[in-house]
Amino acid sequence: MPVSLPLLLVPGLTCSARLYAPQVAALWPFAPIMVADHRQDDHIDAVARRILDNAPPRFSLAGLSMGGYIALAMMRVAPERIARLALLDTSARADTPDQTAGRQTQIAMTQAGRYAEIPDLSMPRYVHRDRQNDAALTGLVRTMAEETGADGFIRQLKAIMSRPDSRPMLSAIRCPTLVLVGDADAATPPDLAREIAAGIPGARLVVVPDCAHLSTLEQPEAVNAALVEWLK
Repeated sequence: MPVSLPLLLVPGLTCSARLYAPQVAALWPFAPIMVADHRQDDHIDAVARRILDNAPPRFSLAGLSMGGYIALAMMRVAPERIARLALLDTSARADTPDQTAGRQTQIAMTQAGRYAEIPDLSMPRYVHRDRQNDAALTGLVRTMAEETGADGFIRQLKAIMSRPDSRPMLSAIRCPTLVLVGDADAATPPDLAREIAAGIPGARLVVVPDCAHLSTLEQPEAVNAALVEWLK
């Protein structure tokens, strides 16, 4: 098998490399895999540039949720370095005023020492309603939040709030693009994925059944199949 371009995976908010554990196992025969650290900066462009500084000269790029926001920021900075793009359970839009207010409330909670409450507040939006009692899945969500840490979480929220509306740039994306979303994603609903796919020439849209926001963990086989096809 010829050597493929590296695959760079960018996690979502309060998510660590564990978000992509099922993908690393399934995709390593197809590409060398790297997982980005997105906890260090509080502006979306600074996050994108730090990841690019540590990335190979040319690579395939996949991001989920916040990882998708970062992937679009990377496309703005260095589109020539990105051979393929996968946007999973994400949005091309900027924050609404209500979303920004919610994030500011979470920052205040975290600064007041209440970061441990954040995962449980997020769970209904992250995890499918039928899996809210799945101890392994919900425990993994809490573990990833612990690995992110309170300070990292605050920086991530500020970075998310700093992102611009990426919809005007979608038509300029020319690399093979996969747009994937869970059919029950409450955080970034399927209509937002359809909007992205409609905006990118030739993009492929995949809607995963029985799946919420953390598609890579909830329905790994379906996500892996879509990513393998995209990489090939």
